[in-house]
Amino acid sequence: MTPQQNAAETEGGGTAASPAPQEIVRVPTERRNQATYDIDRLPTLEILREINAEDATVPRAVSAALPELAKAVDLGVEALRGGGRIHYFGAGTPGRIATMDAAELPPTFGTEPDAVLAHHAGGATALERAAEGIEDDEELGRSDTVGLGAGDLAVGLTASGRTPYVAGALRGARRAGAAAVLVSANPDAPLARDADVHVCVDTGAEVIAGSTRMKAGTAQKLVLNSFSTAVMVRLGRTYSNLMVGVNATNAKLRGRAITILAEASGMDEDACAAALSSARGDTRAALVSLLADVDTTRATAELAACDGRVRAALQRIGDGPAGGSGEQG
Repeated sequence: MTPQQNAAETEGGGTAASPAPQEIVRVPTERRNQATYDIDRLPTLEILREINAEDATVPRAVSAALPELAKAVDLGVEALRGGGRIHYFGAGTPGRIATMDAAELPPTFGTEPDAVLAHHAGGATALERAAEGIEDDEELGRSDTVGLGAGDLAVGLTASGRTPYVAGALRGARRAGAAAVLVSANPDAPLARDADVHVCVDTGAEVIAGSTRMKAGTAQKLVLNSFSTAVMVRLGRTYSNLMVGVNATNAKLRGRAITILAEASGMDEDACAAALSSARGDTRAALVSLLADVDTTRATAELAACDGRVRAALQRIGDGPAGGSGEQG
């Protein structure tokens, strides 16, 4: 095959000779990258430089998608604030990235374990060992949406924008009355019609044609990190840039919480430790207590009245700072 011939490849990385003609696709991530035609003839350092040069294009592609990502964040905030849940759906690399993002939210922001859930095609077994073909099961995606309803948000991740498992999930979610977001690397993603918002990160041809665990996977990681973090910030799970949703349930987290309290309040560690103990490990209640000079019982009550948002609780009490950032804000 000459460099001028674009390979029409399947999601699994097969060539045009492998699939039946009706399965041939030419999505951007499966085209050949003109910058890496000779990658297999290069010394190690030059291989790495070519990979790195392509990786450097991903943040710019994500930046171009931020307006649509902002819409997705607003849908996520609306879902969680209204008592709903966020569900990620993906197969292969996208499913693994989604699983990691969802798993890290409770220890980072103190969310309930079922607030953000990840559904990976094939379940836990497919997380560790690739289960080829399962991504083509649209009915499996639909069945994984059982339990979704109005007020929930489904986020489907697929580099090609055409994976049947994700198609089934988005369509099932929409039928259940849930909002739907598609994250893809294909500006012409067929599944965009099944989503309220299409976050398209146009990463283009991969270093190795069709290997979407690379640039497209990096983009999905950046998008989900930004999505979930922005949702948590909007919900008041941070104070300034500090993780005040952390609950001190073990020695390591207790030490982290005391450090956070000291940074946010400017008070010494002994005072912070005492407040944390009085708040029974609730970092936000301890912080409100310290900043507003109230006992932790009142701090807890004010937080409950403000959906757990520290700044709102401080404003409600009337003695804490109303805005700004830094140690005192």
